[in-house]
Amino acid sequence: MIKVEGLTKRYARTVAVDNVSFEVAKGQIVGFLGPNGAGKTTTMRVLTCFLPPSAGQAEVAGFNVTADPMEVKKRIGYLPEVPPLYPEMEVLEYLTFVGRLKGIPKADLPARVKSVSERCNIADVGAKLIAKLSKGYRQRVGLAQAIIHNPEVLILDEPTAGLDPKQIIETRELIKSLAGDHTIILSTHILPEVEQTCEKVIIINKGKVVAIDTVNNLTSRLRGSEAVAVEVSAKNGELGAAQVQQRLEQVPGVSRVVTRSGKEGHLRFEVESLQGHHIRPEIARGVVDSGWNLHELHAVAFSLEEVFLELTSTETVAQTKGAAQ
Repeated sequence: MIKVEGLTKRYARTVAVDNVSFEVAKGQIVGFLGPNGAGKTTTMRVLTCFLPPSAGQAEVAGFNVTADPMEVKKRIGYLPEVPPLYPEMEVLEYLTFVGRLKGIPKADLPARVKSVSERCNIADVGAKLIAKLSKGYRQRVGLAQAIIHNPEVLILDEPTAGLDPKQIIETRELIKSLAGDHTIILSTHILPEVEQTCEKVIIINKGKVVAIDTVNNLTSRLRGSEAVAVEVSAKNGELGAAQVQQRLEQVPGVSRVVTRSGKEGHLRFEVESLQGHHIRPEIARGVVDSGWNLHELHAVAFSLEEVFLELTSTETVAQTKGAAQ
């Protein structure tokens, strides 16, 4: 649905996007991440035909952004970080105006306006001037204008900016409900939002793609070893943390054991393995054979925040492309 090959964008001596390539399959929700100045917005502006590329090519819904920009624009919905609103217009008036601009037949327009108003929870402010709306409502009106023509591709830049927690949850659910029928690229600085919404992540740094994969694959590949949370207690009497730590360090394949705070009577540890070792079965066996109660044993993954910081703070750009294309 979206195919980018060798995309480059230069401004005088500055290279904003440098030989970027990726694909997004139909119906996927993809998180597009990167620090400020990484090239995210420039890439999105090329995909939406606001900027021409300096080199390379990009296709959206089968149409080239350079050769067929009007066909591309018909098939995308775009919500920039600052929604493109007219404050002097009423909400329903504005959505009707946008629908006409996007070529919705006159007979279908009232139904489409009603549908997106209900879907974006703005029906109750339909008669209000946009200038008098809160920032959260303006953001939702912006989302409504992006989907009013039922586009094949949605490109959303910070879609939950300015929303309260309840509105954020509602907007996330709306975005997830659009997957399948729509292909969505979501740019955001709220990393938990990506973890909860997106199937795949593209991370860009200094104009280059440094990772393309699912969140789970990125965390496991970046760590390269297994980390396990363990919680134990004594069956009778007290149990010392040093005693348990020493026993866990004796488990084959363990590289490091770190004591964590635990609730009363329970001891918690984080155990890291050597590269390529799976230590959970051996840990469970060691705890049980020692006569202790095993309350908890589960893998600990990097958070997306840790992955993001690791990949964007290094000076060496290492491309980590996974199989989840």
